[in-house]
Amino acid sequence: MHLMERLNKFLAHAGVGSRRHVEDLIRAGRVSVDGQPVRELGTKVDPASQRVSVDGQPIHEERLVYWLVHKPRGYVCTNYDPARRPRAIDLVPHVDQRVYTVGRLDEDSEGLLLLTNDGDLAHRLMHPRFGIEKTYLVQVAGHPNRDDIHKLLKGVYLSDGHVSARRVKRLKNQGESSWMEIVLSEGKNREIRRMLARLGHKVMRLRRTAIGPVLLGRLVSGKNRRLTGPELSRLREAAQRTAKPERDHA
Repeated sequence: MHLMERLNKFLAHAGVGSRRHVEDLIRAGRVSVDGQPVRELGTKVDPASQRVSVDGQPIHEERLVYWLVHKPRGYVCTNYDPARRPRAIDLVPHVDQRVYTVGRLDEDSEGLLLLTNDGDLAHRLMHPRFGIEKTYLVQVAGHPNRDDIHKLLKGVYLSDGHVSARRVKRLKNQGESSWMEIVLSEGKNREIRRMLARLGHKVMRLRRTAIGPVLLGRLVSGKNRRLTGPELSRLREAAQRTAKPERDHA
């Protein structure tokens, strides 16, 4: 007896993309089962006996892999870049699976990325409902004061909605600039840069140092390593929780 599973879950586990991306592919009619296009998100398939394809390419379930990468500045997080800029996935040429980045960093930012083909975990890590914290070390021009920090915690309005930091900590001054640690649980595009720009402080450097309980640590820029078993367990445990703690600051 073969086991049936939801088509979107099978595609996410096969490394096609995050659950949201996979559902978009199904709605667009780009997924077929035994040669017939399927648009129903609730469709169930038997991967052992049915042929599943995306854009005509057969899909086979892959072993789930989890890699940490220290992205340097100048690299992009998309898997397809017409401008042929260096990509984060170019930093893991030895990985055979079709991995994609979880928690994108813009081209000018650096630090911790997770590369995986686990679409379910990727969805939980990035969806605001699960409140997974991302920690950043930020160098800004000028010296933000207590009022600025209060505004970051209370939130500012950007073109795509209200955004706020969960925690903010001033670390040290460096000449005419300041270093801060900022913790977010959302992740809109260039969120920290845009929030600080609204307060009159330009971001000079931005490095992500943690995703949930997983730390960048001493991983050298441009290098990668596998996620350890305990790290993966802690990450999955964090992704199961939905409660959001109160904001505070230092």
